[in-house]
Amino acid sequence: MGVVTAVSRNEDYSFTKPTRESITLLAGLGVEGDVHQGVTVKHRSRVAQDPTQPNLRQVHLIHAELFDELRGKGFAVAPGEIGENVTTRGIDLLALPTGTRLHLGAEAVVEVTGLRNPCVQIDAFSRGLLKEVVGKGPDGELVRRAGIMSVVLVGGVVRPGDEIRVELPAEPHRPLEKV
Repeated sequence: MGVVTAVSRNEDYSFTKPTRESITLLAGLGVEGDVHQGVTVKHRSRVAQDPTQPNLRQVHLIHAELFDELRGKGFAVAPGEIGENVTTRGIDLLALPTGTRLHLGAEAVVEVTGLRNPCVQIDAFSRGLLKEVVGKGPDGELVRRAGIMSVVLVGGVVRPGDEIRVELPAEPHRPLEKV
């Protein structure tokens, strides 16, 4: 089990999202009042490619342990500042397989769709940060560490302090890929 440490949303296109006392997840749509809420893609680059694509990036989750690590390297990063909706602690989000269901609090359920693929905007927030969250693995493969994306299966209110329960999909598990 893990825990929600912060929740964030923003009505406007902005790299950061202000933290809130709670957010409401809407089934099939995302975070109520968030600029990325919707059935189809809302990220500007993806809308430019094909605005009819399904929105597999309704809710962005990131692990607070990454912020701890980044602080140790001199980066000041707090919840919501790199665009996530839900900050977690106690779950290795990046190790979850595609299709994992995360039960957030008493009601909400999201299904993990893949890895966040951070862009150069992250360096505009803090120079050198992109290199810390995207790197190379031991075999030269690209490793993305800036959180995971999900879609909302069951709506509900999510607050800091809510427990997170992990429900793994049936095997064989598929590793996360960028979405």
